[in-house]
Amino acid sequence: MLIRFEASNYRSIDDPVELSMVAIDRDREAAREEPLLGESLLPVAAVFGPNASGKSNIIAAFAWLRDAVQHSLRTWDEEIPVEPFAFGTGPTAPSQFTVESTIDGVRFEYVLELDAAKVRYEGLFHYPEKKRRRIFEREGQELKLQRGLGKLSGTRELLTERTLALSIARRFDEPLVSDFSRTIVRTQTLGPVRRHGTARNRDGRPPSTHQLRSTFRFFQESDQPSLFEEGAFPHVRSDSDRERALALLRLADLGIDDVVIDPGQTELEPLSRRIRLVHRIADERASLEFAAESDGTRTWFHLIGPVLTALHEGSLLLFDELDASLHPTLSAQLVQLFHDPGTNPLGAQLVFTSHDTNLLNHLNRDEVWLTEKNSRGATRLGALAEFAGERVRKSQNLETAYLHGRFGALPQVDQADFLRSLGLIG
Repeated sequence: MLIRFEASNYRSIDDPVELSMVAIDRDREAAREEPLLGESLLPVAAVFGPNASGKSNIIAAFAWLRDAVQHSLRTWDEEIPVEPFAFGTGPTAPSQFTVESTIDGVRFEYVLELDAAKVRYEGLFHYPEKKRRRIFEREGQELKLQRGLGKLSGTRELLTERTLALSIARRFDEPLVSDFSRTIVRTQTLGPVRRHGTARNRDGRPPSTHQLRSTFRFFQESDQPSLFEEGAFPHVRSDSDRERALALLRLADLGIDDVVIDPGQTELEPLSRRIRLVHRIADERASLEFAAESDGTRTWFHLIGPVLTALHEGSLLLFDELDASLHPTLSAQLVQLFHDPGTNPLGAQLVFTSHDTNLLNHLNRDEVWLTEKNSRGATRLGALAEFAGERVRKSQNLETAYLHGRFGALPQVDQADFLRSLGLIG
């Protein structure tokens, strides 16, 4: 599970910002205890704030790091495609990223510092028995490895100043590296953040195709045993992946009885295949073309694959602008899927951005983060649970307090320039 993520000098992020998944309120079912860490971790974190405050860049920074780990060996030939903060010393300073996660209860830490020309520093560490041990560490072209990890020695031969050591080392059969890198690469990203920067799907395909392929996989017949507890999803009739996918689809429209996917030109290209959703009203059944369904139902259908994949793998799902994609009721349902140990037994995590303050009624105080820009136009990220150094009460009505400006992070509306451009004021 993700413990924390930190980034600096990336897009609107100048000084370091940190998103922590460590629970403050540990005495609740959603918080997952990590005995070796001595803390409990959260399955959900939400980032709120006004437009252009940098919410999406929190998501984009992690997505960039994921793509760096996956693709630097193949694509970083001429230049490292990092996007530093545009003002001050940003263009000439290095960007930095730090990820801490647990794997089988053991804490791992990955630190990266680079600019467009080269990787300046990179290190992967773990904490067996709570003591920090180096797996590998590189400064420039000099790479140091933990003793006993001879399988990683080939990393030196492929290392260049514009290639991540982690990208190379993960290709060797060394669990300490491959297990950690897998947690990064398996991270899925949904929402508008896909449309800019380097955030891409795990297989490099367009988002719609990738999501459809992922969803189709769960609607295929399967004899696998159920991952989830009995009764975890409503209307589940069997233990197959298909029934779990149908159960999720019915959350969007309880009238849906089945999904029919006709053969297309190839089995691997879902966009060429015809989808029909079968509806039941009383004793009648009728199938409707997918295009005739509501926007909310179609959007939810596309998300079924990524959501179930995250729950199956216990992986991280990043969702930019959750409220722009889903009805508030479905957004709340999605949050609940990750909160509930019955539907999320492996500790999958959901990190999302949103403007929908209604979701604050479904979140605990330690699951809410706020963004705003400072006078230099740089993004600041703060935990609502300890706003301005003052701990927010567990009983606080978060939505009401937020809308009344109790926590800041609200847009400052000034219509003077707009009215002046219309000639309505001097």
